[in-house]
Amino acid sequence: MTSFGYTLSSEEHGPGSLVAHARRAEELGFDFVSISDHYHPWVGEQGHSPFVWSVLGAIAASTERIEVGVGVTCPIMRIHPAVLAQAAATTSLLFDGRFFFGVGTGEALNEHIVGRRWPRPEIRREMLEEAVDVMRQLWTGDTVDHRGPHFEVENARLFDAPEEPVMVIVSGFGPEAAQLAGRIGDGYWGNAPDRALLDAFEQAGGIGPRFAQLNLCWAEDEYTAKKTVQRVWPNAGVSGQLSQDLPTWTHFEQATEPLTEQQVTTSVPCGPNIADDLADSVRQYVDAGYDHLYFHQIGPDQAGFFRYWETALQPALTSVTHAASAP
Repeated sequence: MTSFGYTLSSEEHGPGSLVAHARRAEELGFDFVSISDHYHPWVGEQGHSPFVWSVLGAIAASTERIEVGVGVTCPIMRIHPAVLAQAAATTSLLFDGRFFFGVGTGEALNEHIVGRRWPRPEIRREMLEEAVDVMRQLWTGDTVDHRGPHFEVENARLFDAPEEPVMVIVSGFGPEAAQLAGRIGDGYWGNAPDRALLDAFEQAGGIGPRFAQLNLCWAEDEYTAKKTVQRVWPNAGVSGQLSQDLPTWTHFEQATEPLTEQQVTTSVPCGPNIADDLADSVRQYVDAGYDHLYFHQIGPDQAGFFRYWETALQPALTSVTHAASAP
């Protein structure tokens, strides 16, 4: 069965709104929410970037059923993995089994702020593998001493260790990263319906849930939706290594300024009647092997999206997933 989730976009909404959106997603029957972990928004127009671990505590106190995950944290630079191990352990206890932890190699946009050199992709993958190992050691509740090529931990113990192992979902957008996710993760976080990447994940020993986000912009008319995407989420038109290496929101603004509305919205369904387009996208992801798909409503009108989910999108997707699971 396919699980459907909702994006809590930390780049677009303040902390109180994110908590309210999580409550509303639970009321509407979403299976999970994924909250982004950013220090900066992609572009200044998005306007927000609260500290994700504080927001997670408030969501834990405000919800009862819905699963909640970070999608995703980079545990290699901005915050030491020993500190993130404590944050994730405490959060898992507050959620009583409803928390999952997405990790990845990150973007310079968020990580360069501590003044360290932004490493090459292969070095970041090494750092991620070591960071996950450090966190798993600490989650046992044992005292940990670790000295590796990238991180050092001395006499560290989590006195409030997780009651159950924290589920670590590893993000991977290329074959090497997908293989790493298979080796060290409890699941996979992708960004395209590419069966080859999931094959790489599985061949490296990967099992567990497979997550992917679908961007969209519901609005009363297509014109408004497309203008919203161009204004609020032009980074949809930035692909490849550039999105990992640009260091500030102003660089993203410079990179996206020449992009046309068509270039920015090509892969983003826009308008009042997008259920069929989204159903087609969901079918592609399900056929590729994903089982956890979540929806990012771009722009301020989250209430409009929630209404559309309830009246049109959820029924359309239910029929798609039933057809996919039929013998």
